[in-house]
Amino acid sequence: MRRVVILTGAGVSAESGLGTFRDVGGIWSQYDLSEVATPRGFARDPGLVHEFYNARRANMRAAEPNAAHHALARLQRAHPSAVTLVTQNIDDLHERAGAGAVVHMHGELSRALCAACGARWDAPELMHPADACPACGAQATRPDVVWFGEIPYRMDEIGRALARCELFVAVGTSGAVWPAAGFVAEAAEHGAETLEINLEPSETSGLFDRHLRGPATRVVPDWVETLLG
Repeated sequence: MRRVVILTGAGVSAESGLGTFRDVGGIWSQYDLSEVATPRGFARDPGLVHEFYNARRANMRAAEPNAAHHALARLQRAHPSAVTLVTQNIDDLHERAGAGAVVHMHGELSRALCAACGARWDAPELMHPADACPACGAQATRPDVVWFGEIPYRMDEIGRALARCELFVAVGTSGAVWPAAGFVAEAAEHGAETLEINLEPSETSGLFDRHLRGPATRVVPDWVETLLG
C-alpha cells in the first residue's frame, strides 16, 4: 500500500445534511461570517458566536456518517500506518464512522477552548459566554475551532505527511481555502500522484493528475474498493 494523504472538505459531509459555505439558505448564509467566525467577532458579541456554534453542534449531532465516511474509515483501518486522514471539517463524522487519528486542521466542534489559558475539553451541547473554564475559571470559553485569521492546527504534522506521501487525494474540497488549497502542489513537488474526487471542478482542479467526478457517497466507496483490490 502506497503512503496516502487524504484531505476531506465540506463536500464529504454535505450528503449527511451538513451545509457548506456556499449553500443558499443554509446555516452559514444566515450569519455574517465576520461576526461569527473571527476572533474580532467573538470579542464583540460572544453570545452571537455561541448561538451560531450551538446550532451547528446540534446539526452535527443530528447527522449520521455517510458511505464516504465509512469507506475512508475502512481504508484507514486496513492500512493505518500508510493512510493519513486530514479534514477541513469541524464535524465528528469521520470518527463516528470508525476512523482514528483524524487530523482536524480547523479544530473540532465537539471541543471547547479557553481563550485565556488555552485549556481544552469536551464541549457541552450548549455553550454560553458565562461558562467558566474548568482549568482557570475565566469566562473566556469558545469553540475549539480555527476562525478566519487564525493559524490552522497541526500544520507541521501535515507538512511531514505531504512530504513523504506517494498519493494525495482531495475529497469534496473547494480549493478556495488556504493553506489546504496548496496541499496538492506541495504533495506534487515531492513526487506524489494527485487525485481529486469531487462533484465538480474545484479552484485547483488543474493541478491534479486525475479526477473522479460524482457524489462522494458513490465515488469514494468505489475508489476505496479499487484501492483495496
